[in-house]
Amino acid sequence: MTFGEQPAYLRVASDLREKIVNGALPPHTRLPSQARIREEYGVSDTVALEARKVLMAEGLVEGRSGSGTYVRERPVPRRIARSGYRPEGGASPFRQEQAADGMQGTWESRSEQEGASAEIAERLGIEPGDRVMRTRYVFRDAGEPIMLSTSWEPLAVTGRTPVMLPEEGPLGGCGVVDRMAAIEVVVDNVTEEVGARPGLAEELLTLGGVPGHVVMVIGRTYFASGRAVETADVVVPADRYRVAYHLPVR
Repeated sequence: MTFGEQPAYLRVASDLREKIVNGALPPHTRLPSQARIREEYGVSDTVALEARKVLMAEGLVEGRSGSGTYVRERPVPRRIARSGYRPEGGASPFRQEQAADGMQGTWESRSEQEGASAEIAERLGIEPGDRVMRTRYVFRDAGEPIMLSTSWEPLAVTGRTPVMLPEEGPLGGCGVVDRMAAIEVVVDNVTEEVGARPGLAEELLTLGGVPGHVVMVIGRTYFASGRAVETADVVVPADRYRVAYHLPVR
């Protein structure tokens, strides 16, 4: 293979991908068989098989037991907004942003105490094993799961206060900024890091994906005078959603 030349299986996958994208192979159409690919492109069975594997890994096709491999329906990505804090009646950022986009957002949550793992302890600036309140969320739009989130708050900050449980009490359902303000903790900074990885089996089961699908993970941490008061991982299906940032310029 000379410099810059693609392996045969990638060239075959690229041509098939183009046919899928331009509609020559529309959704629900059966992908050419391995024998057909071999004959049409003049390649070996191994190359034909590897090309099909590439398209499956990219989520463009799916195998159906006893039937063959078919072109998947390609969802039109929807936007999930991320923005700076907006003091609108104490509503959580998710509720504010869903309302701004005319969506009907709901969520389910479950909170429980645990000892902080080494990773979470580092993010919160506490010691491994220190007690935190972990809250898991499933966010929905019109009943459809659109993202997951797990948050951790150090009980050294919120323990034995009215906001110890994020979704219960007088400020249940409010955002972190307003909940912390209620116990005289002034949040003045937030960081977010966005990455991608294969979705975990339990995540994809909830979000409606299949094994191998990629998710975006937004790692968010709120700070008050340099002290982390909450950290969270927000998980979004990468093939169905785009994360859009709207940040004020000061």
